[in-house]
Amino acid sequence: MTRGGKSRRAGERAPSAAGWNPGERPLRRDSRTQVLARFDASLASGDGEAGAHCVHELWMRGEIGLNVEAMLAHLWREASASVPDWLPMRFVDWLPKAYDVAARQRAGRRGRYNVYLVLLDYADSRSEPYGLYVGMTHYAPAQRFDQHKAGIRAAGSVLRRGLEVLAGPTLHLQRIARGDALRIEEALAEALRDQGLFVRGGH
Repeated sequence: MTRGGKSRRAGERAPSAAGWNPGERPLRRDSRTQVLARFDASLASGDGEAGAHCVHELWMRGEIGLNVEAMLAHLWREASASVPDWLPMRFVDWLPKAYDVAARQRAGRRGRYNVYLVLLDYADSRSEPYGLYVGMTHYAPAQRFDQHKAGIRAAGSVLRRGLEVLAGPTLHLQRIARGDALRIEEALAEALRDQGLFVRGGH
């Protein structure tokens, strides 16, 4: 099937996933076999972005965690230079839920602010090893994460437990107006908590 819903004829080449927003899931109409074949091709060509979309698509479908972790390891080994920032470095079973919840948040105006998520490590204290920090900033999320880890206006949870920015779910919430960012930061944190995730920040 193509993005528009029409069936692809046998032998017809699938559209490239490169440059797509992961939230749009450009491979959602492909079978699992097709996604795995595309993944093998991406490893052979060193195309980290195409491979990331393959991993992401199976992840969103609820693929077994061990399989996702193996795919991540292969992708980082074979195409690390071109793996996009939005692909997490480790498996988190509730990532599809984070995408679904974040997709419901919409900004009305463009601006200088970004809403971001940080993956937190609670393996030493909780049965669910991961939590989330929700924040907003006029810096790039990766830069703000580095500030947290350096102790610059740092949230304690990110300073002590921050693992990485989960950029994918909030790609559509970048460069928005401050008022929208403030509203969405709070609403997103509350919505994620309502889904059973352990959330810090959001205020």
